[in-house]
Amino acid sequence: MRKITADDPEAKSPDLAAENLARLRALFPEAVTEGADGPVVNVDVLKTLIGDRTVSDAEEKYGLSWHGKRRARQGALTPSTGTLRPCPEDSVDWDTTQNLMIEGDNLEVLKLLQKSYAGKVKLIYIDPPYNTGKDFVYPDNFQDTIRNYLELTGQVEGGQRISSNTEASGRFHTDWLNMMYPRLKLARNLLKEDGVLFVSIDEIELSNLLLLLNDVFGEENMLPPIIRRAKIGGGSDNKHIAKEADYILGVAKSTSCLGKFFSPHSEKDLKRYSHQDERGAFFWDTYSRAGLVSDDPETDSLYYTVEFPDGQKRTDRWRRSSDRLQRDLLDGEAKFIMTENGWNIHFKQRLNMEGKRPRQILYDRMGNIEGGSEIESLCPEMRFQYPKPTSLVRFVAEICDSYNDLVLDFFAGSGTTGHAIISQNISDGGRRRYILVQLPEPLDPENKDQKIAAEFCRKQNRPLTIAELTKERLRRAGQKIREENPLFSGDLGFRVFKLDTSNLRAWDPDRGDLEGTLAAAVEHVKEGRTEADLLYELLLKLGLELTVPMTRREIAGKTVHSIGAGTLLACLAESISAAEAEPLGLGLVAWHQELAPAGETSVVFRDSAFADDVAKTNLAAILAQHGLENVRSL
Repeated sequence: MRKITADDPEAKSPDLAAENLARLRALFPEAVTEGADGPVVNVDVLKTLIGDRTVSDAEEKYGLSWHGKRRARQGALTPSTGTLRPCPEDSVDWDTTQNLMIEGDNLEVLKLLQKSYAGKVKLIYIDPPYNTGKDFVYPDNFQDTIRNYLELTGQVEGGQRISSNTEASGRFHTDWLNMMYPRLKLARNLLKEDGVLFVSIDEIELSNLLLLLNDVFGEENMLPPIIRRAKIGGGSDNKHIAKEADYILGVAKSTSCLGKFFSPHSEKDLKRYSHQDERGAFFWDTYSRAGLVSDDPETDSLYYTVEFPDGQKRTDRWRRSSDRLQRDLLDGEAKFIMTENGWNIHFKQRLNMEGKRPRQILYDRMGNIEGGSEIESLCPEMRFQYPKPTSLVRFVAEICDSYNDLVLDFFAGSGTTGHAIISQNISDGGRRRYILVQLPEPLDPENKDQKIAAEFCRKQNRPLTIAELTKERLRRAGQKIREENPLFSGDLGFRVFKLDTSNLRAWDPDRGDLEGTLAAAVEHVKEGRTEADLLYELLLKLGLELTVPMTRREIAGKTVHSIGAGTLLACLAESISAAEAEPLGLGLVAWHQELAPAGETSVVFRDSAFADDVAKTNLAAILAQHGLENVRSL
């Protein structure tokens, strides 16, 4: 027996406004839309529907619009105040790997990657929340996004908590659009000119996503949608039509720069090419085929009359032009044959060594059952709803020719993309690298779907988050591949970074204690931050990749780091006396000359390290005398 509380509808008088809105929505659904605080009535649309001629069409325009779009656009443009802190203890092959796994809000992470990775990513594949009413959609809080992220993930007390975007929300589609829009805007900047983005989605947000991609990338850059058979059966899941498929929308940064897509020939395909000549494998195909009909015979260059060897003539729509037919006959690439149905023409259909054109409908071994089985075989402790199979990601990685390129997934989930990329490298010898981004969304031990995974994290003495499961899958996938391919020398590791506030203090004066504020501001670096934290924040600020080579050397008793073969020299020692300035400066000059970098070199020190202005001035002067003029301090 359920007790009725004061908050239950049964304990309150009828909500007349809500009832009236429901009646209006039933009569005129297009007049009810989403506003800042829930459902609103578009009065102009309502006037149009009831024949009121006072309505104006001044606000009508083609495109996708929703409440908060302008703010979401501004959110993408607002610089991040965060940084990415290195976590070698969570990583695999830290010193050698070129792969990245980043924990954090993907909006902030995408902002932080802009300088270092703009125009460097060949393929982005994402599997965002489908907005089913049960999955989590990030709140569109663009004001203090780092603080918002820390609150969402339980790293600070108070604030908002993660929850589903329920279908009862008056901002159901709006919340999803506000979440996706700035992320897609930032993702586009990271793509190479011949780069491609693929997004998995189902029918709930399919139409909105299509218009959203048109808005961000331009309609001319859209690729034909791919239909994936996600499962077989499930008739009881839907009261109207059994749902078996979802979709993959693809868009290029610029189709004018995009090459052709090819997928490998299957064994079944190769068996058809059973003939061989000096030009390679082929099979005999027909110049005409049932179903080839001309819409306009007078202008159709493929509709013409052919005269056969015995003088018979036949007018038809052929698969190749008349000029091409004459060349093929002369070159031995085509021949006339007599069949039981009369004369026909056969030509040599040659094997394209690059592969075949990929098909729009994906049937085989790309369903969710395969994805679940892959995770279970590696990590029985993990449970993910509708995980994508590695074969799907391998398919898109293969067709867009990403052989030596960078692949990004900023909704990493279980880590399918990372697993798929290293598997594909094994298969074709590629040298693809990946960047995965996953929110450390807390696991709920009370949730039956998350209980086993949460218990696994607890036993491993790790945080109870989805990001921990992502990392564990990558570890196990790499280990399994190494065991099965002992001669493989490729990259199976990954570096872990975690989103956090900047390592540098912001100026935040306490008007009641200016003396204390000034004293605290002498040290610009936050307490507890390491040299490595500072180094990697420098990389992001200077636009260097997070896997750029680093070396270190002791000079005048101080540790100096060379990053990117001398592109950056950093000495982050906590103290530099006046006596140490000269030998340190001369040592830096000597090492710089030894490295001989091609471009300009930046030299960075910790500002609070200098004993006095004399030490700082002398060191800067020595460096400037030898051409090192770009000297900075933190």
